[in-house]
Amino acid sequence: MYEFTYTANASRVIFGRGSLNSIEQEVERLGAGRALVLCTPDRRELAEPVAALLGKRCAGIYAGAIMHVPIESARAATEHAGKVGADCAIAIGGGSTVGLGKAIALESALPIIAIPTTYAGSEMTPIFGLTENGLKRTGRDARVLPRTVIYDPQLSLTLPLPISFVSGLNAMAHAAEGLYARDGNPVMSLMAEEGIRALAKGLRALKQDAANPDARSDCLYGAWLCGTVLGQVGMALHHKLCHTLGGSFNLPHAETHASVLPHALAYNAAAAPEAMRRIARALGASEAEANDPAAAALALHALSQELGIPAGLKSIGMQEDDLDRACQIALANPYWNPRAIEPQPLRALLQRAWSGVAPQPD
Repeated sequence: MYEFTYTANASRVIFGRGSLNSIEQEVERLGAGRALVLCTPDRRELAEPVAALLGKRCAGIYAGAIMHVPIESARAATEHAGKVGADCAIAIGGGSTVGLGKAIALESALPIIAIPTTYAGSEMTPIFGLTENGLKRTGRDARVLPRTVIYDPQLSLTLPLPISFVSGLNAMAHAAEGLYARDGNPVMSLMAEEGIRALAKGLRALKQDAANPDARSDCLYGAWLCGTVLGQVGMALHHKLCHTLGGSFNLPHAETHASVLPHALAYNAAAAPEAMRRIARALGASEAEANDPAAAALALHALSQELGIPAGLKSIGMQEDDLDRACQIALANPYWNPRAIEPQPLRALLQRAWSGVAPQPD
């Protein structure tokens, strides 16, 4: 028997090739007249066409988005938005840029339009993250949910394959944890399984042909579904670990998710067998194979190897000497998790994630 509460987040989604061309109309729908375009310092080439399409409605380009949204950068961007008289913000790029837009909205209540070019999923959530004094804190606030999200697969055609692959696994993490969320529901479970399936299909196709527009569309579609799950239900151990590793040790966000996810699934395998069955099935396992709770973690590890993703936290700059401190930080304020979070198994999880070996349950 089902027992659940379902509350939908109000967000307008425009999906399709060439949908970027609707940006001026979407700004007009908000009643805005001066839109500030946000991007990272190295991706101005993404922001410039948006500014051109906006014409007189553009309040300029702010290329100051930084990974993990340091609070100082958020304050500087909010101050800049005020100086140029912006009445909305347009974030084009990945999670760092969308995160900066959310930080501006949190402080100023400016409406946001998001144009994602990676598969991070942040654009579909009312979740924000800010890093201060080496610690990343997250929260939920309806003000930071983008009013409109424009998914244009053409904008991701030039996304480098290594980034595409880790970004895709980052998106899968949202769906995977959504399947065993304490506040999960049947609608989100359907979206989670379909999101993982679409991403696995798209990423494998990209491995064969990086310029395949249908594969890019599949990946972006999967990212939308997985991001919607992230915005609707709570996350668990995997996301706590990744927030700890990213915020406290400045590790790259998507790469961290890709390294940790198989091991977090292995940790929770026995406590969430139905979720693991659905994850394994979405990744291509047969029904018989999917009945093994360990199959999901192993299938995800195999997918990472198939895509050639560098193995382990050590490959992205994590120092082995910092694993004990990472474990202590994660234990200090743990998220809810289907399995109790215990020091020794958690430390073993981190060691395996650092080494890049195959996942195994404790």
